[in-house]
Amino acid sequence: MTKYKPLLSSIAGACLLLGCASDPAPAPMPVAETPPPPVEPTAPPPVVEVADNAPLKYIVKKGDTLWDIASYFLRDPWLWPEVWYVNPQVNNPHLIFPGDELLLVWVDGKPQIRRGGLGVERLSPRVRNLPLDAAIPTIPIDAIRNFLRGPRLIEAEMLKNAPYILEFAGEHLIGAEGMSVYVMRLPENDITDYQIVRRGETYRDPDDNKVLGVEAIPIGDVEVLDYGTPAVARVLDSQREILIGDHMLPSEAEVFSANFFPHAPTVDIEGRIVSVYEGVSQIGQYAIVALNRGRTDGLNPGHVLSIYQAGRKVSDPYKSGYGKIQLPDQHAGTLLVFKTYDQFSYGLVMEAFRPAHVLDKVRNPQGGR
Repeated sequence: MTKYKPLLSSIAGACLLLGCASDPAPAPMPVAETPPPPVEPTAPPPVVEVADNAPLKYIVKKGDTLWDIASYFLRDPWLWPEVWYVNPQVNNPHLIFPGDELLLVWVDGKPQIRRGGLGVERLSPRVRNLPLDAAIPTIPIDAIRNFLRGPRLIEAEMLKNAPYILEFAGEHLIGAEGMSVYVMRLPENDITDYQIVRRGETYRDPDDNKVLGVEAIPIGDVEVLDYGTPAVARVLDSQREILIGDHMLPSEAEVFSANFFPHAPTVDIEGRIVSVYEGVSQIGQYAIVALNRGRTDGLNPGHVLSIYQAGRKVSDPYKSGYGKIQLPDQHAGTLLVFKTYDQFSYGLVMEAFRPAHVLDKVRNPQGGR
């Protein structure tokens, strides 16, 4: 046996180095694979339905609004951006002016709305000398003109440190146009034009009772004559009687533009109506409503929302004592957002199928009634 030891040792060494033929090779350790990221589902494009009796051609008239024109062509006016053909060779291609000819055509089986005479425009682009404010607005300006001159939303803290009317020159009890007034807390700066305001309603979110802001009701306009403690100012005009204690805020240097496209929000919106301008009890067409959602929630001017009348709770005549049953919300109309703040916005009711009320809900638009 001794003489075979070198041979056995050689065979053992070879088995260690190369592995014996009778032993299977060890299986490699599995490598953990990183799973591919989930594919986000792509929302299908909205289905655009042409309105019944939609015209094949329409000549835009003075007094038209984009919402009206969209309603002539489409069942759901907020889908206008899906069908409007923007010709890059036309100045301000998104704007529509009185006298424009609009044509309803089909491209690849889908409706499209174009300006007439596009073949001529491609060869010789039309130059407009009309001012931008000559373009038709999205919504009727007459419906919101009083609102634009009316209350504005401000943070509640703004009035705590705002200047205020201390007294009237000549010991009057009520201020009016042309009178001089004494003002406290007026800072010395380059601002000379101020708006006299009175604190109005405090707006709270009905969902969490959080203060959204307070109304600043316009009373009049003043011009600062002399800074000091107190400062002196002159009333330029007044819409209401001016009272001692009314506050002053810098005039809002804002020009409202109604040239925006109606379109659906890109995020899901769930909100409520918290107030109606001028305090009407039932909300109908062209009512101005305040919403508890704003820019931080994804709302912008032009966004369209559906209004839902909150369902009532009723008793079941065959199940008394089991509590009340919640009826489903009813689609009540459509509104278009035209002015937004961070937590708050204003909308104009464009369609009213049934009466709506404060605390009714608003959501992303839904077609039909």
